Amino acid sequence: MIERRLAEVEGQRRAVRAKRSRAVGQRTIAGEMERFGLIGAWIIVVIVLGAVVPDAFLSWLNFSTIFSSQAVLVVLTLGLLITLTAGDFDLSVASTLTLSAMTLTVLNAQHGWGVIPSVAVALGCGVLIGAINGAIVLFFRIHSLIVTLGVGTFINGIILWISDSQTIAGVSFDLVSWVIVNRFPPGGGISLTFYYAVFLCLAIWYCFEYTTIGRRLLFVGRGREVARLSGIRVDRVRLGSFVVGSTIAAGAGVLYAGMTGSADPTSGLSLLLPAFAAAFLGATSIVPGRFNPWGSFIGVYFLVTGITGLTMLGVNTLVQNLFYGGGLVVAVTLSQLVRKRQPQSIS
Repeated sequence: MIERRLAEVEGQRRAVRAKRSRAVGQRTIAGEMERFGLIGAWIIVVIVLGAVVPDAFLSWLNFSTIFSSQAVLVVLTLGLLITLTAGDFDLSVASTLTLSAMTLTVLNAQHGWGVIPSVAVALGCGVLIGAINGAIVLFFRIHSLIVTLGVGTFINGIILWISDSQTIAGVSFDLVSWVIVNRFPPGGGISLTFYYAVFLCLAIWYCFEYTTIGRRLLFVGRGREVARLSGIRVDRVRLGSFVVGSTIAAGAGVLYAGMTGSADPTSGLSLLLPAFAAAFLGATSIVPGRFNPWGSFIGVYFLVTGITGLTMLGVNTLVQNLFYGGGLVVAVTLSQLVRKRQPQSIS
């Protein structure tokens, strides 16, 4: 009798372990599908568009152009990513990009400054804007959404003033060559600006995953009060996120000026919506529920691949606004599902 009872108990234990094992396996599969779902969707888009317009879409020239031309958007999205990770919004990043590009172009093309001093001043503009945003938000306790919207609009006025509302050309070929002309591998490869974006992705990923600063930034974004009670200087972390994010956005402006050889007072502003769409879309991939650089990187090229393919199919150019606007709504919705529909607060 005792042996029979022991056998029944052992059988029940084995059944429970098997059930738990199956549940863990299902969760693992679901988690991996969630992590790499955006990559799978990107591959599907490439396959479908490649089947419809194979000659134009599947050419190496097309892909090298996509990777090279959208690296500026990748860098801008990564700058936005820093403040989003800290729990703040920065609506001035596109204005910072445009001011950086315009400042560099005016100094280099009109006043004869060298490339290095011009780039230094352009990046300094990003540092200054980030410091102003952070100081106003933290000192007066105003929400970052309102502050950065106002600062961005103010910057737009400065851009129109220093450019006299005109496109300025004549950026040094030294900068242009190190941004868009030189390619790797030489003779038909991808321009160096793409590799700058990849290097920045690596740097931010390493910071988030393996450094104390990155962990504090993530902790502050998850819960400021808890972080404060844990001894983290929350205001210092938030101020640093504004400064670093704006500086990266200014770096995107340097790349933008190098790619076009000029600066337009308004064209860079159109990158704000795509940057937000890619950042939120990236939060559903690789590390679901968290803003992460590789997810944003994939999000940028997923959106751009779709737009490029639709343009090749002869769809009207308004598809870009439809794609980015719809992409932002879908991305935020998916990120909320990943977060188990936790309410987003802007208080």
